[in-house]
Amino acid sequence: MKLSRTDLGPPDYREMLPPVIKENYGQWAYHEYIRPGVIKHVSEKGAELFTVRVGSPRLVNVDYIRDICDLADKYCDGYLRFTSRNNVEFLLSNGANVEPLLDELKQKGYPVGGTGRSISNIVHTQGWIHCHTPATDASGIVKAVMDDLYDYFTRDDLPAKLRIAMACCLNMCGAVHCSDIAILGIHRTVPRIDHERLSKVCEIPTVVASCPTAAIKPDPKKKSVKITEEKCMYCGNCFTMCPAMEIMDPDNDGIAILVGGKVSNARMAPAFSRLAIPFLPNNPPRWPEVTEAVRNIVETWVADAKKGERMGEWINRIGWERFFARTGIPFTDKHIDDYIFSVPTFRSTTNFKW
Repeated sequence: MKLSRTDLGPPDYREMLPPVIKENYGQWAYHEYIRPGVIKHVSEKGAELFTVRVGSPRLVNVDYIRDICDLADKYCDGYLRFTSRNNVEFLLSNGANVEPLLDELKQKGYPVGGTGRSISNIVHTQGWIHCHTPATDASGIVKAVMDDLYDYFTRDDLPAKLRIAMACCLNMCGAVHCSDIAILGIHRTVPRIDHERLSKVCEIPTVVASCPTAAIKPDPKKKSVKITEEKCMYCGNCFTMCPAMEIMDPDNDGIAILVGGKVSNARMAPAFSRLAIPFLPNNPPRWPEVTEAVRNIVETWVADAKKGERMGEWINRIGWERFFARTGIPFTDKHIDDYIFSVPTFRSTTNFKW
């Protein structure tokens, strides 16, 4: 039975595939890395597809979109795609167009790289631009960090691929819970309750239900709510439900660095990221403390890891004691998981069990 066409949901991806992919769907024999940022796929029929990967800032304007679309029309028969890490990939069926495209990308200042054993683009959240509960910015930090690590984007001779993610609060819509290096904005103070306003603009049962640790209770005397501070995990969910519970605190909000996570099943099970640096200050516009901390971890891993070792695999081999010693990061009481209201523990894994 053929269903009627509607305008609900995304379009069928098969309608937008380049002809060379449609004709060889499921028949690709192998791929090889031609140079950093350029991948060649070869099908069982001998057809070739060239991918040129370009880093993008994620939040882009109309002029940028028009520019890359013009390049796709000129060299790729109009075909390009955005990856899950905010890279732009130009899909070329004609290998003769690869070098002219690379030349024009260089002329326009677009960075080419992020393939193979390199640092790919940083996937990140909204930050101060759009999000209403951020503890830090996202775009600004990503720009500063990638400017500093640019060389690692344009080369592919690292021990393994390295994935960095950025989330502006611990709700983690930036997937930092499973990245080699995670930059995480953190709140450190409980929400400030405006009791007079709360009963006028918020539904108290909804506010209570929004707390994942049951830290919020009704306060009938004030016709408001109260917070058990030792249970609060500073997530800001309550502020999402109720604007009278402000979570952002310019003096105490900051950034934590986590390491060792990954999604891949290769060599070892997928793993969650672990805390490395509990707190770094918000210091815009270039966040020098964050940039220096990330570079320190990256350079230590590059110098010490064996070929093929992801960040977490390297740490598992040398042990966490040596990780802290070699990076010079101090080990403090903040690294001890003593949050008794958390259901999962550090023995958790992203592996499915069946």
